[in-house]
Amino acid sequence: MAVDAAATVEMRGALARLRRTTGLPVAFGGLMESGCRQMRLSELNGTATESLSGLAVTAGHGLGGKAAALARPCAVTDYSRSRQISHEYDAAVAREGLCSVVAVPVVVRRRVRGVLYGALRTAQPLGDRTLTAAVAAARDVEQALVVRDEVRELLDAAARPGQAPVEAGADREQVREAHAALRALAPRITDPALRSELLAACALLTAERPASAVTLAPRELDVLACVAAGATNAVAAERLGLRAETVKGYLRSAMRKLGTRTRGEAVVAARRAGLLP
Repeated sequence: MAVDAAATVEMRGALARLRRTTGLPVAFGGLMESGCRQMRLSELNGTATESLSGLAVTAGHGLGGKAAALARPCAVTDYSRSRQISHEYDAAVAREGLCSVVAVPVVVRRRVRGVLYGALRTAQPLGDRTLTAAVAAARDVEQALVVRDEVRELLDAAARPGQAPVEAGADREQVREAHAALRALAPRITDPALRSELLAACALLTAERPASAVTLAPRELDVLACVAAGATNAVAAERLGLRAETVKGYLRSAMRKLGTRTRGEAVVAARRAGLLP
């Protein structure tokens, strides 16, 4: 089965960063296919042949399969001679001329979603700095996948019948919380298509409100959405990846545009203007 195409973009970027920060000549990786214990090596950076391209790696087999099965990083100094791993993929590794290899699993919500590799063409220890950088690159992919999962869940919730803006109690608060979460996630999404889909869901949540004559900047609306969900300035700053003082600045600007004097008044005015659910 296919893997998330957008997720491969995150893997590609992480591999490029790994080579850039460590000087490793080769980095590659792949994501687990849905519903099975196999991944396909789809992203190659610095390889000289196509021997690894599309290689199907099963959990428990080879170095990457071992890392996937154990859900922890694994490394060997001489791949073909190592007694720590099985050798189903020796031919492909030898054709690429790889010796020292590290494999780091990408683990999201206790499930291995892929494996990231870094490699040398000589048999020598990779060193703590390289191992740390490989783990950090895998963590970057994990965080990106977590964000994507959260976005998909929120989009699914927003699209379900009955999840449009309503005027009653708990349902209305759920809509407001979902809107605030979507607004907070939007700036962290690098995939333009996914970001557009997310912002479209935000618009859906306010679709039944009247059109507004007031225009707020995206960040002003992000801050107001967090405030409307009950967040303090400090919490809003954490969610949006901003400084607390920056959040205050956006809030003051929004209040000025809305003609209000307090946070609460600003939220009420924004809702009346159709800017918030």
